[in-house]
This record gives sequence, structure tokens and C-alpha cells, in this order.
Amino acid sequence: MKILVLNCGSSSIKYQVFDMRDESVLAKGVVERIGIEGSFLDHKAEISGEKTKIEEDVPDHNTGVEKVIDILQDEEYGVLDSIDDIKAVGHRVAHGGEAFPKATIVGDEEFKEIKDLSRLAPLHNPHNAAGIKVVRELLPRVPQVAVFDTSFHQSMPEKAFVYPLPYEFYKELGIRRYGFHGTSHKYVAQLAAREMGRKMEDLKIITAHLGNGASITAIDQGKSVDTSMGFTPLEGLVMGTRCGDIDPAIVPFLQKNKGWDAERVENVLNKESGLLGISGVSNDSRDVEEAAEEGNHRAKIAVEIFCYRVKKYIGAYAAAMGGLDAIVFTAGIGENSDIVRKQALEGMEFLGIQVDPEKNKARRKLAEISSQDSKVKVFIVPTNEELVIARDTHELVNGSS
Repeated sequence: MKILVLNCGSSSIKYQVFDMRDESVLAKGVVERIGIEGSFLDHKAEISGEKTKIEEDVPDHNTGVEKVIDILQDEEYGVLDSIDDIKAVGHRVAHGGEAFPKATIVGDEEFKEIKDLSRLAPLHNPHNAAGIKVVRELLPRVPQVAVFDTSFHQSMPEKAFVYPLPYEFYKELGIRRYGFHGTSHKYVAQLAAREMGRKMEDLKIITAHLGNGASITAIDQGKSVDTSMGFTPLEGLVMGTRCGDIDPAIVPFLQKNKGWDAERVENVLNKESGLLGISGVSNDSRDVEEAAEEGNHRAKIAVEIFCYRVKKYIGAYAAAMGGLDAIVFTAGIGENSDIVRKQALEGMEFLGIQVDPEKNKARRKLAEISSQDSKVKVFIVPTNEELVIARDTHELVNGSS
């Protein structure tokens, strides 16, 4: 069974085609700059290794998905004999609210609800919904499955997801902690448990998805019980351009003293803060770490603040769960930065956490980096959200057929 996985953003469409007989990737690529001058499609056929870049105008998502379908059937670069080879399409959807505690096959009602949830995720859900709409038009007989970033966190107890605001804000407006990166947190925790030779349901695990967007999750007995991102992906850790946790009174203070409106403040907190705002160098941690090593004080402080926030959340979540069996680092920074992993876990020996300096040099591969004497296992686990989407899609479609 071949499954197409789509991740539709505001100006891009990422895609992969899986053969679920062995979960192999047949092709993957991205359509970039949709609706912007200089649009292009980057495509790679995984088995042959053939790559191509097509620079053509892509005015909208309809055109983008059409180009994906065309390249998948291309005589030279394609991996399908016919588009009929695609038996299901899985979509990454940012926000499922409380309506979707798990992946779902998308019918008319589900599609309407996904669009309605744009009120909670205005930067993401409209584009996710656009991708579903396009596929419905182009491949009307192919079942579609939505896999939500928020679903894994729906197991959080009320004490973790209700904000200390007037309770009617939650009941009337849906203001609560939702959490994101759920597919990633679930996937890497499962792999870590497998490496330990144990069931995830028997473990207390902290997963750290550290990239340009970053979040930490406490997983107790296989369920998310707390996570650092909240009502939006702005809360929690320091990120590439997002501030993470700050005093909310800073918002009206900036409005009064800078004369800014709410939109300007929101833009600063989401796009001008984090590693970029502190360092003044870049939102890319590699650039910031390099500048720090060269003596740039602001860059050094940015790295220290990033790692300090990670450390605080690890300590808090270990306390919340009443113990800890494993820590998992994933995503771009988590998988590649030995500096971040080292600084984030320094001084944590009292929790039974010890990292082997040599093992910690590992990059971009599944590896245990804890020392032999460490009571808590520490892992690097490369994330694979697209595979999770493909698996959920395969399971749902097969179960409904």
C-alpha cells in the first residue's frame, strides 16, 4: 500500500511517498515559495537517487499539489505507474483542539471542524485545510487522514492544561494548554523505550524536541502528562525567533511604552525574539554557537539561556512525574548539538543523569549517550513525523476498509 504524506504550510508543501509493505520512502520533496516570485519544486526519488529542481510559477496550493502528483508519475523522476497507486493521503494538521484526540479519516464534518479550528491556529490550520481540499478535488476517491500535532497531548490532566484565568475563558473560548510536536514526542519516546527493551507504558520519559521550534514533554506510562508549548507554540522554551515563557505584563508594557498595537507585539514575540533577539546574530543555533565560541557575548548568553530553560523543564517534569527513566533529544538542535545537550544536563547528577562526553559527540543517529553509571538513560533519537503520519493513515484506512 502506497501512502502520500503532505505537510502544507503557508507558502510550501512538503511531501513523502511511503510503501507501507516495508515503510520505505519512495520519494520526497518540497514545493517552495507558493504564491511568491521564484517558486520551485525540489524532488528526490529515493531508490534511484535521482533529483530534480523545477522552477515554475506556483500561484496557489492547488497548483502545488498538481505539480507533486505530476512529478510522482514522471517517466524519469517518478515512482508511481499511475496516481491510482496512491491508496491514501495523510495530512499533518497543526491543531485538533479537543475535537480530535487522535488521528481521523476526514469526511465533511471533520473537514469543517478542521477549518473552524483555524480560530486557534490561524497561521497553520487554514493551509492544512487547503491541502485537504485540493486532494479532495484531485483525488476524490482516495481516503484522507488528518494527523494532529496536538492529539498526543490530549491525555494531559486538567491540572496541567487549565490556565489560572477565569474558567469561562476555557469553556467559552477554548483557552487552555494544547501542546504541539505531539507526533514527534510520541515517536521518539517509543523508539527510546524499544532501545531500553521495555514498554513505554512502564516508563517515565522526558522528550526534548529542540529545533527552530522547541518543546519538552513529560510522558508517564505512555501518555503525555505535561508539555511546554501551550495555547499556541509561543509558550515554553526559548526558540529560534520565539521568546517562550515571559511575564505577560510585558505585553501591555510594550504597548504603552513603544506605542505598538497588539499585532506588532505579537510579531516581535514570535519572529524577532528567541535566539535571534538575544544574540542579534541568527535564529539558527549553529550560527549562534559558532559566534559564541568566537567570543560574541550576546551569542554566548543566548546559548546559555536556551540550555538553562531546557534544564529547568527537565527538572520540573521529573518532579511532576515523581521520577525519571529516560531523556530523549530530537529535532535539529537536539540531534546535532553536543554543546546544548552537555550544558542542558550539566549539574543534573543528583537526578541520576550522567552523560558520556565521547558518546555525546554523536550526531543525526539513534544513540545512547548516557554513561555506564547513569541511572537515567539519555538518548539521541532522530524524529520522523512523516512516518508516524503514514502509519496512522495506514492503520485507519485499513481498519475502515
